[in-house]
Amino acid sequence: MGILTWIVLGLIAGILAKWIMPGKDPGGMIVTILIGIAGAFVGGWLGQLTGLGGAVGGLSLASVVTAVLGAIVLLALYRGIRNA
Repeated sequence: MGILTWIVLGLIAGILAKWIMPGKDPGGMIVTILIGIAGAFVGGWLGQLTGLGGAVGGLSLASVVTAVLGAIVLLALYRGIRNA
């Protein structure tokens, strides 16, 4: 799966993460989408390391789940750092 696919997946992951974790974010929707893109890369990298889903083998449900989980983790970290 190419980098463009991970960016698109990151956009979707960012939107889903915002939907799963509603609330006021310090950076707004644009920052949330950027965090989603970063979360897709982090989730994809971790998924590839653990064999749960990653850039190998094309777009799959496991890839989407790992991207969304990565986005949720980064969004929670971002909220914690910005609100501290």
